[in-house]
Amino acid sequence: MARLVALYKTPKDVAAFDRYYVSTHIPLAKAIPGLRKYEISDGGVHSPGGTSGYHLVATLYFDSVADIQAALASPEGRATAADLGNFADGGVELMLFETREV
Repeated sequence: MARLVALYKTPKDVAAFDRYYVSTHIPLAKAIPGLRKYEISDGGVHSPGGTSGYHLVATLYFDSVADIQAALASPEGRATAADLGNFADGGVELMLFETREV
């Protein structure tokens, strides 16, 4: 398996971010080809020391990093990436990686 993790920094308007993310961005992302599973954090995002500066973490599951790269290059992936500028004014970091059970 492989993961795409999106770390959304705290936006200027949390309520507006949440509304937009649920009503618009999630449906766009769920249309990305090859997506196996989609999870988001529920409640605050914390660090061991307290607040983290992040508002939301999204984890998208794919079969491989190659599948993630192909998905991001698809029309649906490009539309989802282009949508980030519509609501993620705090910034977002995207990370892709393969996983293995240990």
